[in-house]
Amino acid sequence: MIGKESKPAVSRRQFLKKSVKAGSVVALPYLIPGSALGLNGSVAPSERIVLGGIGLGPRGKFDLSVMLPEKDVQFVAICDVQKSRREIIKKMADDHYGNKDCVLFRDFRDLLARSDIDAVLIATSDRWHALASLMAAKAGKDVYSEKPCGMTVHEIQQLSDGIRRYGRIFQAGTQRRSQSNFRYAVKMAQDGVLGNLKTLHASVYVPTKSYKWLPSEPEPAKEECDWDLWLGPAPWRPYNSKYVKGRWRGHHDFEAGGNFLDWGAHTLDLCQWANQADHTTPLEFESTDKEIICKYANGVNVICDFLPTAFGDRSPQYTTSTGTCPVRFEGDEGWVETGDSSEILLSDNLMKERRKIFKRVGTSAASHARNFFDCVKSRKKTICNEDVMRKSHMACFAAQLAWQLGRKITFDPVKEEYVNDVEANRMRNRATRQPWSFNI
Repeated sequence: MIGKESKPAVSRRQFLKKSVKAGSVVALPYLIPGSALGLNGSVAPSERIVLGGIGLGPRGKFDLSVMLPEKDVQFVAICDVQKSRREIIKKMADDHYGNKDCVLFRDFRDLLARSDIDAVLIATSDRWHALASLMAAKAGKDVYSEKPCGMTVHEIQQLSDGIRRYGRIFQAGTQRRSQSNFRYAVKMAQDGVLGNLKTLHASVYVPTKSYKWLPSEPEPAKEECDWDLWLGPAPWRPYNSKYVKGRWRGHHDFEAGGNFLDWGAHTLDLCQWANQADHTTPLEFESTDKEIICKYANGVNVICDFLPTAFGDRSPQYTTSTGTCPVRFEGDEGWVETGDSSEILLSDNLMKERRKIFKRVGTSAASHARNFFDCVKSRKKTICNEDVMRKSHMACFAAQLAWQLGRKITFDPVKEEYVNDVEANRMRNRATRQPWSFNI
């Protein structure tokens, strides 16, 4: 197992060598499989990262699909409150490995109690990300968490502080930092190719917020779907099957920052990176009916452009359709735009010498996962570590709050509080339902 703080276990190969040198008599089988010794391109069990999964629905299933092929990773257990999802992931893992070894859990605390698990993939819906990640870190596990990584500024603070306190490796699932076209555009901005940066554009959904309840339905058996555990730290409400099938989105109790962080955790995060502002946030946030304007101390502005849907019409700021999640970086000597299509668009003065179109090889998710596993082994910071995530998410929360309150707000990135704004500061936190507390 990789990444434990306790003394590493002696590998089978090391044990055999020591035994022979000591003159010990060791009863051996006639044939030792090469996979047990790390031969023929395989990785010895003692060198593998043992991985578990928590809350793997459609997004988590995709994440796992790019993790399973990694030869130094062994996926051994799935926890989900829904039986159908547990069984889907078990079949996926067992089919990949050609065995029946993947273990099923309904309560993630039972999975975290397993001492052989080094790391966890957490892909629940928003309300569970921060607390499950923090509890995993306390249990000695490294964490790959889908975004948004927390529901509030307070949860992000608790998670980030906890990752450092427990000495764990953390990767936020903002995988576009690992995608070549976005990296290329950011490098142009950071290297001064665009001149002095002036305006950065981050596409986001048109903000929404709902406090309505769906009609009550009879609760299923706990083994089929543990509704109380599904709710977790969120306020209680009656069961409706649509929630557990994805219709939790758009509901205030279940979604971080309205729907702003669905794209903003990627696009505003990329703008932070392009502006070399991972250590800070914009200071001022002001919303209109078409956009949210965020102003940095260095004079650079980020415009969070409202797009009708993830696949919707471009705002006037965008040249053409570059796929979902488009960003645009503008300087006084040119601009660059890119999105999930992987195409790079440039201003006329830069196009002749620098135009480049990327053809995807694999996925950014695979590169992002590989970065996480490499850091689990090296104990170095990931590309989207807890510090990067912390400031990026706080910028998103502040932008969304300016829209929600309908007025200009000012954020202090050092104190991590809103300036002279009692109402906004109260909204940095939410109450959590007992017994789910961040006091761990």
